[in-house]
Amino acid sequence: MRVVALLMAAGRGERLGGAEPKQFLPLLGRPVLRHAAEALLRDGAVEAIQPICAEAERGRVDSILEGLPALPAVAGGATRQASVLAGLEALAGCAPEIVLVHDAARPVVPAGTVTALLRALERAEGAIPAQPVADTLKRVEDGTVLHTVPREALYRAQTPQGFRFPLLLALHRAAPEGATDDASLLEAAGRPVRLVPGSESNVKITHPGDLERVEADILPRLLPRVGTGFDVHRLVAGRPLFLCGVEVPHSMGLDGHSDADVGLHALCDAIYGALAEGDIGRHFPPSEMRWKDADSAAFLRHAAGRIAARGGMLANADVTLICERPKITPHAPAMIARVAELLGVPESRVSVKATTTERLGFPGREEGIAAQAAVSLLVPA
Repeated sequence: MRVVALLMAAGRGERLGGAEPKQFLPLLGRPVLRHAAEALLRDGAVEAIQPICAEAERGRVDSILEGLPALPAVAGGATRQASVLAGLEALAGCAPEIVLVHDAARPVVPAGTVTALLRALERAEGAIPAQPVADTLKRVEDGTVLHTVPREALYRAQTPQGFRFPLLLALHRAAPEGATDDASLLEAAGRPVRLVPGSESNVKITHPGDLERVEADILPRLLPRVGTGFDVHRLVAGRPLFLCGVEVPHSMGLDGHSDADVGLHALCDAIYGALAEGDIGRHFPPSEMRWKDADSAAFLRHAAGRIAARGGMLANADVTLICERPKITPHAPAMIARVAELLGVPESRVSVKATTTERLGFPGREEGIAAQAAVSLLVPA
């Protein structure tokens, strides 16, 4: 791999307060950490993400990043500098050419930032996004202003910061503790660090109110999109019955090339339709034997991944199962939980319900089960 990004998620975020570290707080329905990872990948140059987090949260981080090109999370250290070193050591085996270091609490990486960093690294061994200081700076002691600090030539550093991997690894291995960011290690070693333009939208979630500020910046750039899906499968003997990711006890199951989960198939079609990316057959052709008896959960994970790849989010999903039997209501909570898990959204954004055709047609004759689904997405315009 040429370009890998370290995603720093080991901090506790004491300044923000609250029981949850800031990287796990919900932002437009998904963890800040997930937004940060997707933002790193959006320019298409980053090939993999290496998350670094607290030892106890490795499984949680891996789950949040499921579906993205993320390596297994590694445990960080007591300081940010120690955590970066742990991430670099984890990459030593694959030794990428370029490594980016990004704060998981920065959910917005403006388009073009990663590309600008890589271009700068063609002429330097380190590059960072930064913005000139606009406000007047005061040095204060005990609440009293001592003097004004000249702001000329002062910049606010942001992340992701980009470096030649072998150099950054060597500097971290040799450095004493105390570096506030990775660029300072290059500065201390006399290596030039190039600046690329930063952005006001590249906010680090630090204080109460920062989440609302980021949401207010993201929402106007998202366009609502709606998709619908419909699917039918025949009921046959000798097959298990899967509906919305849950095996339901019944005398018959649905016939199909995969596990024939009619609910998940309709939901996938709704998502692909909202994204104008065809239907489930286009992505998983029934002519391919590798999908024979496949778990349809893989299809829905793919559809969810397509939302993420487009920088979007799922606002809600609604599935209606159409059948006489089995009765769906007793199993609906488990179905909602499973669909929400596969989509990576709260259960409050998922609805699974059922209806009958009053004994009319093939569902009324219990020859098959149908499903229809509708989704609403928010996708960058």
